[in-house]
Amino acid sequence: MKRSKPVQVLDDTDRRILRLLRENAHLTTQDIADKVGLSQTPCWSRIKRMEEAGVISGYVALLDAEKIGRPLSVIIEINLEQHDDEKIEAFSRHLAQQPEVTDAYLTTGEYDYVIIAAVEDTEDYEAFLRKRLLKFPGIRHARSTFCLRRLKRDASPYV
Repeated sequence: MKRSKPVQVLDDTDRRILRLLRENAHLTTQDIADKVGLSQTPCWSRIKRMEEAGVISGYVALLDAEKIGRPLSVIIEINLEQHDDEKIEAFSRHLAQQPEVTDAYLTTGEYDYVIIAAVEDTEDYEAFLRKRLLKFPGIRHARSTFCLRRLKRDASPYV
């Protein structure tokens, strides 16, 4: 995955709009306009411009893992036996098919991948690990760390 360069320069008003949307995507355009000192139409135009430029890539509902029966977060570090492009892309597709995986990163350092999974309990994690994740051919090593408590979670970077 190539990293894209910023499409545009964001001014202070754009950044204030983004911070408001980051905190509450349910705000109306009028609410946002009032908070940043614009009228509704220019505020809407700025939001549309940022959506079209990909600065705003979407809107989501954040689910409470505990309330939906997936309270246990597990950090999984994976090493592959081979690192050719085909194997990396195949493993990326494998991860994308695993509903327990909430985050997955191709990394530098001791491990090739860092994955975060949300599971019901240790038995659920074992089933995920043994029956699906480790079924991918070519995994050399996996290490798991169970999270005791989430201290911070942000869905988007701060602007």
